[in-house]
Amino acid sequence: MKCPFCASPKSKVIDSRPNDDADNIRRRRECEQCGKRFTTYEVVETLPIIVIKKDGKRETYDRNKLMRGLLRSCEKRPVSINQLEKLIDDVEQVIRNSLDREVASGQIGELVMDGLKTLDEVAYVRFASVYRSFKDIGSFRRELENLENEMQNR
Repeated sequence: MKCPFCASPKSKVIDSRPNDDADNIRRRRECEQCGKRFTTYEVVETLPIIVIKKDGKRETYDRNKLMRGLLRSCEKRPVSINQLEKLIDDVEQVIRNSLDREVASGQIGELVMDGLKTLDEVAYVRFASVYRSFKDIGSFRRELENLENEMQNR
């Protein structure tokens, strides 16, 4: 780490502690050349997740976009923001654990729907209706019947 005062590449860590959110570490350093102290922050480098859309286009994964879709699905339903954030965290963890940096939007949608089934059945059906682009009442009915069968078999 270069000293911000004299640009010397030699410094030593005097103190190290996790930050409040535990996503990074705060380090107090002392330059071995000029003796001045400065602070650095260490964070884990994460590669962006690339989403492959249905039409083949690629875009950077956007957590906020997913949250907006979930909020619409859960409107006027007893699902808290914390539950939705946990669901998104779980989906992101599955994707990151797969070690694939490119993921099909369909895979994300299926992971979200699996999580929504356990949170709220109505929100699940709302999300599925948009995600699966139901073309008619028959496809909507089939999805409801599948959900009903799943719930009975639990």
